Amino acid sequence: MAKLFNKRIITVAPTGAWPKKKDNPNIPITPQEIAKEVYECWKLGAAVAHLHMRDDEGNGTMDINKFRETVALIREYKDCDIILNLTTSGDLKATDDERLLHIKELRPELASYDCGTMNWMHNSVFLNTPQFLEKAGLLMQELGVKPEVEVFDPGMIYNAQYFLKKGVLKAPVHFQFCMGCANGIAATTKNLVFMKEIMDEVAPDSTWSAFGVGKGAMEILYATIALGGNPRVGMEDNVYYSKNRLAESNMEFVKRARRVIEEFGCEVATPDEAREILGLPDRKSTA
Repeated sequence: MAKLFNKRIITVAPTGAWPKKKDNPNIPITPQEIAKEVYECWKLGAAVAHLHMRDDEGNGTMDINKFRETVALIREYKDCDIILNLTTSGDLKATDDERLLHIKELRPELASYDCGTMNWMHNSVFLNTPQFLEKAGLLMQELGVKPEVEVFDPGMIYNAQYFLKKGVLKAPVHFQFCMGCANGIAATTKNLVFMKEIMDEVAPDSTWSAFGVGKGAMEILYATIALGGNPRVGMEDNVYYSKNRLAESNMEFVKRARRVIEEFGCEVATPDEAREILGLPDRKSTA
């Protein structure tokens, strides 16, 4: 791993469950749009794609048919070896079974594991019961899918520690620090350092990524790279590229992340290097 110390993994989150064309007409919504955007981001240096699906009205959905179609379209690009990270939280109304059905069938290399319940956007509840988290963690172990443990506040890191001790999660853990979301921890460098210190205490040898929503996006991008973490970028988290300027594509965000990584003196990890960093099986050995 020493040879990978200077590498940084770029994750692109191109769609999310909430922004719509009215928020930014350039956000990819259909399977075809998402697949093309993922491929273009991969060519620019994204090693991981975190995927949400939308229904025909543009709303977030856990419809397995949308996942099937999008994954198949991405895999039609034969040269593309990007790591797919499928969400388990694309629709607040989805049942526990609906949130896991596509994981059972498609068996992505990564899947999101939101490690706690929280109020969401001041108007709803993002429900992740202990029963669901235990079921999801054990299922991912069985299938060989690595959980991306998403945390929106420090208490969720301690929740991950509990599931580690219980055997529901296995070390080393990969964390995603989700910062600046309404009802979650604010996107500041001070808070990022605090979250990382807790992670280092309760789950040593973990890998981690981070993103900031809104005005904290750039601060978290720079701080993540400086602190040895891996940045996540994309229109799931920000439909604006800069103040008062809508993003033209997800590729813009990936280009900027690459530029910052390289200007900091680091290198962008390839998908295979990302697999090694994250402890994922070599793709050739599982093909």
